[in-house]
Amino acid sequence: MNTPLIPELNDVLPLDADQATLVGRLWDPHRGPVPIKVQHGRIHDLSTLAPTLSQLLAWPDAAKAIAAHTGADLGSAHELIQASRFDVASDAAAHVLAPCDLHAIKAAGVTFVASMLERVIEERARGDATRAQSVREAVQAVMGEDLRAVKPGSAQAAELKRVLIEQGVWSQYLEVGIGPDAEVFTKSQPMSAVGVGAEIGIHAGSEWNNPEPEVVLCVSPQGEVIGATLGNDVNLRDFEGRSALLLGKAKDNNASCAIGPFIRLFDARFGLDDVLGLQLELQVLGTEGYELQGMSAMSQISRHPLDIVRQAMGAHHQYPDGMMLFLGTLFAPTQDRPLPGRASGQGFTHRVGDRVRIHSPRLGTLTNWVNTSDQVKPWTYGVGALIADLIKRG
Repeated sequence: MNTPLIPELNDVLPLDADQATLVGRLWDPHRGPVPIKVQHGRIHDLSTLAPTLSQLLAWPDAAKAIAAHTGADLGSAHELIQASRFDVASDAAAHVLAPCDLHAIKAAGVTFVASMLERVIEERARGDATRAQSVREAVQAVMGEDLRAVKPGSAQAAELKRVLIEQGVWSQYLEVGIGPDAEVFTKSQPMSAVGVGAEIGIHAGSEWNNPEPEVVLCVSPQGEVIGATLGNDVNLRDFEGRSALLLGKAKDNNASCAIGPFIRLFDARFGLDDVLGLQLELQVLGTEGYELQGMSAMSQISRHPLDIVRQAMGAHHQYPDGMMLFLGTLFAPTQDRPLPGRASGQGFTHRVGDRVRIHSPRLGTLTNWVNTSDQVKPWTYGVGALIADLIKRG
């Protein structure tokens, strides 16, 4: 394979990749998507263990079986990642896909105080970016930073709710932010997520939107957290701000869900405690030279990830093919971005061509490029197409 060098995709693997159990999917032009693992810089076929990644990761001790398996060598991880960038990727050539297939794709919202306050601001501004700064100042004057110490669902949270209602600033976002019940919604459909190097989609009608860098948990059908990866829960602030009932339109658009680069399975070297210590770095680089940087620390999450998992699935709701669960983000960009026809003081919004880089040393790097959802590659390969390819494979 002689793939052109794309520097932005050089540091995709975790720093300690040789000590990690990394799994994902590869597009094979002859067989369709196949489950893979990354080992010593090479990609190995796992399809002789199981035909789909969701089936494989439903096994007890899946990580142990995967680590011991010696599947066919499919090529250099570096070259196959390079081949995944949207402007060189082709169905006629192998390239890396999002590391999930039949999994339900769910997301938790309002799990960090900073982003919770921004959701309140969106709501009170009715999705109008021109009002955001004045609303932000008013909300912060009432609530300050005291919410950081409040445990969701506690007696202290209930008392704070009473006080805020009396002051006239209670919000549905505060309800799910500090109340007993987490916000868990369907982010995207099985098979629809895009992976590293792909374009991500912003609804063409949106004028106020942002990336949401997040840790994404891989959860087995039994509700066990078995691994983690990175995700971008692409968000339309104007749509959701106008009405929470527009959440589906704000969150689920073509290519609006990016997951990758690979799932790091839990083993003796990496587990949930390590996830809670992760820091995520975000960089947005615009074609006009604009740069936005931010950091999201998992240590500041308000709800424990296991509590979110329990609220997402259990006796009340099962996911027989497993679940990918976005844990929410600390990052809600307010840094102003001057754009033609856009007044100052309206904060950040995406522009077509933005490069979005989400990085954490132990999970790697998820890099994508922004376009509108009607201009990115259409989603055409769904569950029916996968079944057809599996039948062909016998």
